[in-house]
Formats: sequence, structure tokens, C-alpha cells
Amino acid sequence: MANDDLAALVRTIPDYPHAGIMFRDITTLLLDGPGFAACTDRMAAAVVTPPDLVAGIEARGFIFGAALAQRLSVGFVLLRKQNKLPGRVTGVNYALEYGTDRIEMHADAVQLGQRVLLVDDLIATGGTALAGVELLRGAGAVVDEAAFVIDLPDLHGAQRLRSAGITVHTLLHFDGD
Repeated sequence: MANDDLAALVRTIPDYPHAGIMFRDITTLLLDGPGFAACTDRMAAAVVTPPDLVAGIEARGFIFGAALAQRLSVGFVLLRKQNKLPGRVTGVNYALEYGTDRIEMHADAVQLGQRVLLVDDLIATGGTALAGVELLRGAGAVVDEAAFVIDLPDLHGAQRLRSAGITVHTLLHFDGD
């Protein structure tokens, strides 16, 4: 793996939150200052077209998204769970394995035609990321790139984003085991 040094900083917790799940915990990467800086630098280097804004998905996407926005010298948009933002918001509902959820952003967070880079810590099934793309595009943003620290390719989320016209950048890949 090209980023073995970063992969070594990600802790795997077996059977969390359910039996059979191998949880990839990025908090150990965040505890390592040089590793976190390298992660942000490598994510920034992967971006093809400089964005006008970075949008981070609650909650760990805020950490990497804000760091990446700062590194790229652009603004940062919060994509939050329902009823977490003050003021006027816009949002989209999306399907979960059992039920639905909703993400929202401030209605005036993006301007028509602004290029927005979507960021989260991990891409699994892609449901939340696709909802973020829908939300941003619905507000008039151009979203054609997304960046994640970790891809779980067995769950096909990155492929779902590619099918929606998104170039997906990931640093680490953990196959199911």
C-alpha cells in the first residue's frame, strides 16, 4: 500500500459495533501529529481541480474537511444532521439500512457554480456521501470530486459515487476480513 505509514496509524477494533464488523478507528491517526499532517497533505495533493469550498460530513468529516480547507486556503461548509444548524437550512433525506436520515446545510452556504470538494473520514456504502452530493448540487454547487481517508471497497460506496460522476480520492483501502 502506498500509504502504509498512515495505515499503521489506524486501529482496527474487531466486533464493533456488532459481531463480525472490523471497525477502522481513525482516532489513533489523529493522535499522531505528523501522521495527521501527512494525511492532510496527501489528501490535498490528490485534488485535481482546486475547489472554492470544502464540505465536511458530520462528524469526523469535519476534522479532515476543516484541515483540508485550511490547507487549500478555502472556506468550509458543514453538512450536519437534522436540526443542528441555526438559521435557514436546506436538506435531503436519504435511506439507511433501517429507516432514513437527513443531512442539512445553511441555505446560503454555497453559491451557484462554486466548486465544492466533499470530504469524510471513510467511504463505506456511500449513502451519506451521495446525500451530500445531492444536497450540494441541489444548491447549485459543482461537485465532481470527493476525498476520504479510508475506503471499504467491499461495500461499493466509492463505486456508487463514481457512477454519480464523482472522482473519488482515498488514501487507504481496507478489504473486508
